[in-house]
Amino acid sequence: MRPFSPQYVRSINQSIQTTTRSQLSKRLSARMSTNHGELNIENTNISTYPDVKLSDQQKTLVGSVLDLFAGRPSLAKLQLWKDDATFSDPLTIAKGRDQYQAQWYGLQTAFSEIERISHQVTSSGNPIEMDMTQRYKVKGIGSEQTISSKVFIHHDGDKITKVEDKWNGKLPEGGIAQAFRRLNAVTVPHIVGVPKDAEEDAKKGN
Repeated sequence: MRPFSPQYVRSINQSIQTTTRSQLSKRLSARMSTNHGELNIENTNISTYPDVKLSDQQKTLVGSVLDLFAGRPSLAKLQLWKDDATFSDPLTIAKGRDQYQAQWYGLQTAFSEIERISHQVTSSGNPIEMDMTQRYKVKGIGSEQTISSKVFIHHDGDKITKVEDKWNGKLPEGGIAQAFRRLNAVTVPHIVGVPKDAEEDAKKGN
């Protein structure tokens, strides 16, 4: 019998690895659907620099982060984060699931409108880097401000380990600043209700 060529062996190994990853991904998705609702990413049209290519999993992570910044959280999307992950911006640092989940759900409480003006992924490395500009309108007050920022999405290949939101220019002032400061990672878990399950999440419209 003629021995298999090294190229043939490599192709078989790659096929096995691809199949295994696909099976694991399906199992993870099924488990997330059962416990936390469907992983329904709303931001699927991701803008990138011409030379930036994202893997399918990177697209999922970026899309979920765009949803979160748009005030569209869900338990399923937050299952894409490690339990000990962190979120930080110039006004707060949220460490661990209790804090960062409340932080993202808090956007719905603090702002009546969040408009994505632009976004573009500038690097597909680790962290993934993205430029983003958004307009925020504070609930009850009506104050508005547009904030441009550089977002860094750190990950372990499958899940998010850290997100950094670095604002350009000066910190916001007035009602906008107060709204962001109210999203303090220490106090917000006590005042923002994070859904307990997918059914409660759906009642919030997520």
